[in-house]
Amino acid sequence: MGISTEISLAQSPPADSLYEANVSPYLLLDRGLQYRITKSINSMYNFDFETAERDFRVIAYQYPEHPLPEFLMALGYWWRIEIDVTNEKYDDLFLGYLDRANEKAETLYDLDPTNKEAAFFLAAGYGFKGRLLAERKSWTKAAWAGKNALKYMELSRGEEEFNPELLLGDALFNYFAEWIPENYPLLKPVLALFPKGNKELGLQQLEEVASNAFYTRIEAMYFLFRLYASEEKKPYEALRISSYLHEKFPNNPYFHRSYARHLYTVGRWVEAVEESEEILKRIDEGWEGYESNSGRHAAFYLGQFEERIGNRDKAKYYYLKTISYGEESESQESGYYLHALVQLGQIALEEGQNKLAKEYFKKVKKYAKRKHPAHQAARDFIKKNKL
Repeated sequence: MGISTEISLAQSPPADSLYEANVSPYLLLDRGLQYRITKSINSMYNFDFETAERDFRVIAYQYPEHPLPEFLMALGYWWRIEIDVTNEKYDDLFLGYLDRANEKAETLYDLDPTNKEAAFFLAAGYGFKGRLLAERKSWTKAAWAGKNALKYMELSRGEEEFNPELLLGDALFNYFAEWIPENYPLLKPVLALFPKGNKELGLQQLEEVASNAFYTRIEAMYFLFRLYASEEKKPYEALRISSYLHEKFPNNPYFHRSYARHLYTVGRWVEAVEESEEILKRIDEGWEGYESNSGRHAAFYLGQFEERIGNRDKAKYYYLKTISYGEESESQESGYYLHALVQLGQIALEEGQNKLAKEYFKKVKKYAKRKHPAHQAARDFIKKNKL
């Protein structure tokens, strides 16, 4: 992909081009507007929502009938959701802005069914709605939204300059249309309504969007590092992208904790500890978006490090913080919460506190599914130590 620290969110147009007459009727392709709102979109991804939304409101004043400002507002709320997808407090605001963007896009589309920009926003709107519905496990509704997104994506083709933006939808469809049946066999009947996917092509397309798009570049990078980390087993690729994103948007808590996670995964302990300590510090200081979900990740990495260097007391301290953050965010079924309990139980055994160890292991069995590695570990410790 060739991501480097020199890449900005948008390739700024040459100064001369700002004074050229627009040759496209579409606002999305207005290079002058892209130049103007680069800072605003960067502010949004950097969790400076006050600055971003002030600028988005100016665009809404200038273009009251256009879906772009409402869509950008929705995107800001999506990132508030993304830092802890179990928290539903922003759902209504996100869906409200998205619905208003869709309504404006539908009006434009009804007036002119050849309006590629209107179709693009409808594809994007339904795509994001599908993402939230999938997170909420509303699979049928998510599939319906996805089918609408595909329909409008097809209708928006034909404007060559839209291609990098449209390719994000193609990429995600290609990857997940093959991935979902592999991982959720019960959904195969639903997926039968869709064309076949191609995971390898999907990854290639995501790389292309991450290099060439304006509005969808960062979203493509987000999906890339997640897929490289969890599905493709390419931790150094995940680190490469999350490192760039954290450097570009240092106050984005999702990118921050992902960067710390990938440092931990590849064994770059000194940096992982440094970033994890900074995350906990920002939580204590009340930074925007830094909350218990990020704390659960950071505290676990610190517990692992302290245990690794033989500092048992500090390891216990951070594992207990992991438990506390997990309960605060009601994430008792998460891996870090469960593994922190296993580690605390193991330490308790080493300290001769068998009763306490049993309490930790019983808690693991309460929250973990039977096939989860933590559940297996807890059962083994209970059996081996006759607890």
